[in-house]
Amino acid sequence: MTETAPSTALFTDLYELTMAQAFHDEGMAGTAVFELFFRELPPERNFILACGLDDTLAYLENFAFRTDEIDWLAGTGLFSDGFLNKLATLRFDGDVFAVPEGTPVFAYEPVMQVVAPLPQAQLVETWLLNQIHYQSLVASKAARVVAAANGRPVMDFGARRAHGSDAANKAARAGYIGGLAGTSNVFAGRLYGIPLHGTMAHSYVQAHDNEAAALAAFVDRYPETTVLVDTYDTMAGLDTVIRLATERGAAFPVGGIRIDSGDLVELSRRAREKLDAAGLQQVKIVLSGGLDEDKVARLVHEAPVDAFGVGTAMVVSADRPSFDCAYKLVEYDGRPRLKASASKLLLPGRKQIFRRRDGNVFSGDTLASQDEKPTGEPLLTPVMRAGRRIGGIAGSVRDSRAFCHDQIAMLPARLRRLDKAEVGYPVAVSDSLRRLQKQELARLGLRG
Repeated sequence: MTETAPSTALFTDLYELTMAQAFHDEGMAGTAVFELFFRELPPERNFILACGLDDTLAYLENFAFRTDEIDWLAGTGLFSDGFLNKLATLRFDGDVFAVPEGTPVFAYEPVMQVVAPLPQAQLVETWLLNQIHYQSLVASKAARVVAAANGRPVMDFGARRAHGSDAANKAARAGYIGGLAGTSNVFAGRLYGIPLHGTMAHSYVQAHDNEAAALAAFVDRYPETTVLVDTYDTMAGLDTVIRLATERGAAFPVGGIRIDSGDLVELSRRAREKLDAAGLQQVKIVLSGGLDEDKVARLVHEAPVDAFGVGTAMVVSADRPSFDCAYKLVEYDGRPRLKASASKLLLPGRKQIFRRRDGNVFSGDTLASQDEKPTGEPLLTPVMRAGRRIGGIAGSVRDSRAFCHDQIAMLPARLRRLDKAEVGYPVAVSDSLRRLQKQELARLGLRG
């Protein structure tokens, strides 16, 4: 029997459903406001890039439980017939406010607000956190690798090491928004319109009787391609490329060589010297193999490299595989709500981020109540009304990439470096929001 994949509505934690049933039984269907945010910047990051909005809006527009899923839930014995009947017709009809994809954000700044009947807003928590967290994680990592490459193109080679095919596709998308030049992932290329890049595998060379036959055949079929030269011996492979280019001339239009192993600095230096001496200055050098932003930065400084292929370290964000991302209730039935757990104090009420500029450089943010008007540009904008996207919101992935590039360029220079900035980005909390927090703490009999 073929298993049926669960719909996105069923992709939720159990307690979302049990709470939703409790809300249903108690008649609690008033308007709730949830905010999704990152609690802190990891020590290795000076900012986080918000990403994943497009997938989130698509999910909300199509939110539904299938008949077979309702039947399966009934079989668990956990849910009443009345609640299951409600789920069978449930659709998301709330409003969503969000920052555009590619926006740099900082601790406690809402990336997204969901304004909807309480059960609806609760049920979508798991998916929203899953999508926004992972794509923001990868986009932020990709931006670091791109910064380290200092203008040299970086390609996503990470599909085979991602934690599942969905992660591989989302990583290609988020990485492209974060500044990567393209991906080797063909499905992601088609799905999101991302440029495809690729070279060849060692197996292609191995399958031929000799390296020269393999390289000649591949370049013949794919002119200007990049070929691997380290299947057997890197310098011998390079000599083969030079010999073929010398003997065949225009009949061997190789575009570049890729070195994937060994001492990349030394090998690329020797390769550049040999290529230049042979009059092959146009042949580029692409480096790959276990690279991250720190290794890329070193290679840029020490090696004659033209482009990079980065995989595992980026798609799993190896140095920081998770961020502290939260989705919390801040208002219900017209009243601000508070969470006061140790080290996880929550600012109550709907909020807005106001970003200030000093010329073309961002100079600081103010986190304020929704009805305040401090200096700066409001970042949260309406992206969905009554369960439907607002036209023109969450455009193409190329638009998001261009927007992200411009946003990063407007960050203070100290934040764009790989090392932790001694002086972080200033985010102030408005006096009104602080007063509201104190009022709610007092109302609950808690001490601030």
